[in-house]
Amino acid sequence: MSDLFDAAAMYDDDYLHFFADSASAPTHGPIVGTAYSGASTAADLVWRLLDLSPGMRVLDVGCGHGTLANELARRGCEVTGLDSSTVFLERARAGAVAEFVEGDMRQLPASWTARFDRVVNWTTAFGYFDDPTNRVVLAEMARVLRPGGRLIMDLDNLPRFLATLTPSRITARLPDGDMLVDRHHYDPLTARFTVERTVIRAGRARTLTFLKRLYAFPELRDWCAAADFQDIHGYGEDGAPLNADHNRMVLVATRA
Repeated sequence: MSDLFDAAAMYDDDYLHFFADSASAPTHGPIVGTAYSGASTAADLVWRLLDLSPGMRVLDVGCGHGTLANELARRGCEVTGLDSSTVFLERARAGAVAEFVEGDMRQLPASWTARFDRVVNWTTAFGYFDDPTNRVVLAEMARVLRPGGRLIMDLDNLPRFLATLTPSRITARLPDGDMLVDRHHYDPLTARFTVERTVIRAGRARTLTFLKRLYAFPELRDWCAAADFQDIHGYGEDGAPLNADHNRMVLVATRA
């Protein structure tokens, strides 16, 4: 299972510098946050669509710097956040309410089989690998759910994403002058979106590449069904049934 890009180089202190606790995250990029006004709003939606209650065991796969995981833990759930980024986990653990574990979503701990009541996969934290490996990730999320447990995934809504796709984007932090310059490319033959990113910070510049797989709902629904999920539904960022105008595609499925 080979990596398609250097995730450690992408998800580092520079990323947190530009996007953590920021309302200016890019519409097309590794983490898309503009459709939700904050962790509380996202947590409200997750709480409702997953029918959460205090005491439930929740796994946040690809938890990033832990904003959503900690918010769900503050509401009474027993939350474990998993991410591969040491830098992100250091931020997540600062004042943490949830538990945070460094790990690989492609191979979750064997001891977690049927451990969780709910699994959360938020802000496009899926689609980083080749298609067979992405299917492995879905199977792993199914494995750690108890029968009848639920999965929620938050991804780019493909029709809206393509309709608003721009060739490039600049994200700047004022007044320090730091900026990101992103060049975008979508390949319809592979449904992969590539960002060539130039980071300019404190007088230095570097270039790196980020890649993610994009999904239409019927395709991801079929993948989830093959991974032993059922009752698979699609919503927008407002919790209404998914339509082409939604920025986000929120998939909810039940472990068979």
